[in-house]
Amino acid sequence: MPDRAASPALPLLAMAMLLSLSGCGPTGTEGPPALRWYVFKERSGSFAEAALYCSTASQGRYRIELAYLPADADQQREQLVRRLAARDADIDLIGMDVIWTAELAEAGWILPWPEELAREVTEGRLSGPVASATYAGQLWAAPFTSNTQLLWYRTDRVPEAPTTWDALIDQAEAIAEGGRVQVQGERYEGLTVFFVSLLASAGGAVLDESGQRVSLAPEPTRRALTLMRRLARSPAADPALSTSREDQTRLAFESGSSAFMVNYTYVWPSAHANAPALAEHMGWAPWPGVDPDRPGRVTIGGINLGVAAYSRHRELAFEAAACIASEGNQRTAARVGGLPPTVAALYEDPEVRGTFPFADVLKATLADAVQRPQTPVYSDISLAISRTLHPMRDIDPVRDVQRLRAAVGRALRSEGLL
Repeated sequence: MPDRAASPALPLLAMAMLLSLSGCGPTGTEGPPALRWYVFKERSGSFAEAALYCSTASQGRYRIELAYLPADADQQREQLVRRLAARDADIDLIGMDVIWTAELAEAGWILPWPEELAREVTEGRLSGPVASATYAGQLWAAPFTSNTQLLWYRTDRVPEAPTTWDALIDQAEAIAEGGRVQVQGERYEGLTVFFVSLLASAGGAVLDESGQRVSLAPEPTRRALTLMRRLARSPAADPALSTSREDQTRLAFESGSSAFMVNYTYVWPSAHANAPALAEHMGWAPWPGVDPDRPGRVTIGGINLGVAAYSRHRELAFEAAACIASEGNQRTAARVGGLPPTVAALYEDPEVRGTFPFADVLKATLADAVQRPQTPVYSDISLAISRTLHPMRDIDPVRDVQRLRAAVGRALRSEGLL
């Protein structure tokens, strides 16, 4: 696929064209085939720019129309599942959350990538994003943008970033004022992410390698649960921990009340825009480990590009998805939208490094990122975990190992995709 340098701001004429591409007007019946890309509305416009670029580069073979999904990931999935279950041929391309791969593939709602194109869209990509698009030994989506959490901390309050959670809590408790620790503790996907990351950092996993049986080995599971309870009961915990999501933790950190936060990379530009004085003292480090002799690991996020099984234009859809996921569009998404790329070489690109001064830590974290359980019933498993472990302060590390195993086992046997 053709690549390009980062493009300047779209001219007014191009923006007018984008309005017609994004579903703001009626879909025309003349001209090249329209490929409908279902994806969340990326606020910077980088997805729309990629759609326009690839439409133009196709030289009349196709045009890409954006069909915007809700901002909430659960609502995105629900809308897509209902449409795909109804064999909706309006969907050609899907902006897929990395946790949907197994579910959509197993249901037959997306198509496996042809071998030659699969090589094209995985060559030079980071291993973590590629693994997130792979299920049962087959590539089901093109890695497009990625993301993961880092540890953010106040350099004026913390002399050196801690490498373990116990050390982090110790440091936070020793800070007389402004030592809070911000994590995601509400009963939702963020709580599952926190547990899965702690569990992997302790050497454990939710499911075994087959993805069909519960793992949750007692010792690493108990270790992860012990840390969750310790943090929740610590004086350094935010009083609103049980209702904290990513944005609540970001806002709390920007308020100056906290010394530590685990969150995604968008908090960096947000702090510079909303709290520039604080941003001057904002440091970053890898996600902390559970044990001193084992580095921390954290789950991967991001958007992959799948081709819908009921598309009327399958070959064109694969071509368009490969174009959207190309290096040039990833560069633009990073520069304009602050979305981490999946192309490894872009982490050496001056423009990308300007956007992500923490590029080296981010790249290393993504390359070794944890995959959330790759199973068609992941949604049920995530609910089982978050319901069992909420609120964190009520966790009993001994009792809840068995409760968690039982809850995940029930979810794994679930037959419903919705």
